[in-house]
Amino acid sequence: MRWANHCLRWTAGVLLFAASAGSAVAAEGGLPQLNPAVFSPQLIWLAISFVVLYLLMSKLALPDISATLAARQQRLEGDLAAAEKFRAEAEAAIAGYKKSIADARAAAQAQMKEVATSIQAESARREAAFASEVNTRTKAAEQAIAAAKEKASADIRAMAGEATRQLVTRLSGAEPAPADIASAVDAAGREKA
Repeated sequence: MRWANHCLRWTAGVLLFAASAGSAVAAEGGLPQLNPAVFSPQLIWLAISFVVLYLLMSKLALPDISATLAARQQRLEGDLAAAEKFRAEAEAAIAGYKKSIADARAAAQAQMKEVATSIQAESARREAAFASEVNTRTKAAEQAIAAAKEKASADIRAMAGEATRQLVTRLSGAEPAPADIASAVDAAGREKA
């Protein structure tokens, strides 16, 4: 900003000088810049203005512009470096995310296999316990059936013996001996079997 103020002041001074010189020539008539008599002072002032303007621009304006351009270039390079860094971090985060998902899937599959194995083991244990219980109940039922069969057989023998005793007593009038009745019932049971 400082160099712009200097340039404006210098340009205003040159214009005021040119206007005062031109008004003197304008009093004579015509356009002063086209008057060949004043070409050489105009060329001298043009050269002086050019040199002064060149010096002002090279010493005041161009260093500020160069510094601004350099700062802008550094900022752009910094922004590009930061963007590259963020891109690398994002790629690393995505890779970490994909790895964690793969690890979680693998862990879930391992747990599912473990649970399936434990369920199969528990099922096999329960089936074995059930089979054992069924065998125990079957044996108990078979023993109960055998006992009931024995009891029924004994009851049938007793009833057959009593029926035989009553029949023989009615038919013969004499009561048979219990040993004879038991042997007759046993002989009849063997014939049926």
